[in-house]
Amino acid sequence: MSRNILITGGAGFIGSRLIAEFIQREPTCRIWVLDSLHPQVHGRGALPPTFPDQVRFIQGDVADFSAMRAVVESAQPELVYHLAAETGTGQSYDMPTHYCAVNVLGTTHLVEALRSIGSAGRVVLAASRAVYGEGAYLDADGRECVGLPRRSEAMTAGDFSVPLPKGYRSPGTPVSSHAKLPLAPASVYASSKLMQEYILAQACEGAAWQATMLRFQNVYGPGQSLRNPYTGVLSIFARQLLAGGRLAIFEDGQIARDFVFIDDVVDSLVRASEHHVPHATIIDIGSGEAVTILDAARILMRALGRSDDAYSITGEFRVGDIRHACADIRAAQELLGWIPHVSLESGLTRLAEWARHEYQSGHL
Repeated sequence: MSRNILITGGAGFIGSRLIAEFIQREPTCRIWVLDSLHPQVHGRGALPPTFPDQVRFIQGDVADFSAMRAVVESAQPELVYHLAAETGTGQSYDMPTHYCAVNVLGTTHLVEALRSIGSAGRVVLAASRAVYGEGAYLDADGRECVGLPRRSEAMTAGDFSVPLPKGYRSPGTPVSSHAKLPLAPASVYASSKLMQEYILAQACEGAAWQATMLRFQNVYGPGQSLRNPYTGVLSIFARQLLAGGRLAIFEDGQIARDFVFIDDVVDSLVRASEHHVPHATIIDIGSGEAVTILDAARILMRALGRSDDAYSITGEFRVGDIRHACADIRAAQELLGWIPHVSLESGLTRLAEWARHEYQSGHL
């Protein structure tokens, strides 16, 4: 098989691993990468990455239509992965125009560029679980609902629970979120990611290409930026622990996340190109299990050779942070034949080994 593949954001954490996987699976494939080499992710003055000969790297911003059109016309892609995005819930509050320029306009630019060449086959979007907001809960009567945003007044008083909508009886029990759940984006970032889905779903109608949306939970693993303050919490923790610091665990330590290892995420992306699901199909990708930030931090401490009490529970909170996140991965199993293979303990051990090497090599 010899395909032309375009990957926006392909020099990043997920994209670079995806490129390596495709080159191993399809040695004759040709890959085009469009990436801005954002200093927050790659560091200031970052040089273009070195890729194998069949990969053509173009430094450019998806928010620049001329750059997008040029790379699409050059690639004539049969498969597109749209990974480029600004991330960071808190930062999106301060930079709403920038987030919309990259995430929303970047996606419309991709659509218009693909229309200009007439076909592309399939577009796979790296979507986000952030569109669920507080996500799915069962009330005291076992009825499913979406948790409401938490109020700063309650959290200041030490109440970190998630309120339920009117008509649903507390207490609520968090459960896995799924694509049929009503959406409740609670940040500019989440809203911009949801707009990406809507744009691809609506603008592809009647076109010669189709879109698949993979809503990722918290992706982690070796290669994740250790310098970006808005990247995954586990890589931030790893850097702090390697520097001899203590971790500040927010709220009461019981914030829960679904951590999914990079290898499993790449596998889901590849499978999304191999399984022809209906246009605009949404598939949740995660481990399918929620773990508290405190428990994950303790595993990471042990993997880095630190005492597992090198933390403080601060009671601090961030407005807009989600209390509980977990994916219902049954659709991924049924539609893509995908299941995660890397346990959290194994994945954190691999992250710790890589982070230690990076730190000792002075790459941080």
